[in-house]
Amino acid sequence: MATKKYTVTLPEDLAEEIRAEVGSGGFSRYVARAVERQRERDHLHELVGWWEAEHGKVTEEELARAEAERLAIQRLHAERKARSVPDSQAG
Repeated sequence: MATKKYTVTLPEDLAEEIRAEVGSGGFSRYVARAVERQRERDHLHELVGWWEAEHGKVTEEELARAEAERLAIQRLHAERKARSVPDSQAG
């Protein structure tokens, strides 16, 4: 994929946190992936709008079930991540 250099402004604390995590060489890749994820979310939001126009609004019960599932997945991810940290780095 062709790339082009752009200048963007980010909050310094956020940028430094990301750079510390991914290193200077991974910074652009990290930002590109974040922008891609945001575009996916934007497209999903558009899809939900189309769905609701055709089938009616998502109910509070449906939202609550989806949120409960999201939180369960988030907990599972955190548990797996905690198990993957070597003992010398934990705590």
